[in-house]
Amino acid sequence: MQLSATPYEERLTAPRSWWLISFLVGVALALVLLPFGTLPMLGGLAVGTAVTAVVASSYGSVRIRVVGGSLIAGDAKIPVTALGEAEILDAEQARAWRTYKADTRAFLLLRAYIPTALRVVVTDPDDPTPYLYLSTREPERLAEALRAARAQA
Repeated sequence: MQLSATPYEERLTAPRSWWLISFLVGVALALVLLPFGTLPMLGGLAVGTAVTAVVASSYGSVRIRVVGGSLIAGDAKIPVTALGEAEILDAEQARAWRTYKADTRAFLLLRAYIPTALRVVVTDPDDPTPYLYLSTREPERLAEALRAARAQA
C-alpha cells in the first residue's frame, strides 16, 4: 500500500550556530564556577553544554510530514481533504504572514531560523482555523506533496 504519491518528511533542525552557542553557555557556566575549583568548573562546562544542546535539539526536532492522506505538522494532524490550496511564501512574504498579516486563530508552526514558509488554507467549515503557517526549507516540495495527497484522497 502506497501512503502518498509524493512522500514528504522534513525535520526543522536548529542551525549549526546554535551548537556553538550551546558550547559557549557551557563555557560561561564553567567561568561562573571557576572560583569553586577545577572539578565544579569542568562539571559546569559539561552540564551547561549538555543542557543547552538538549534544548536546541528538542526545539529542532519538530517534523512536518505528509503521510496516509494527512498532514502532520508538529503535534497537529490534519486530513488533506480539509485543506485548500497552498501558497508558497518567500522570506519577505513569510515575515509578513508571521507579523502584521497573521490571524490569531491560525495554526503557526514557525521557526525563526527558517526564512521560507507555506501557508495552507483550511477548508473544513467546522474548523475555526483559517490557515496553517508552516516554516519549511522546501515549500515547493511540501506544496507538491499536499497536492498529490489531495489528488489521491
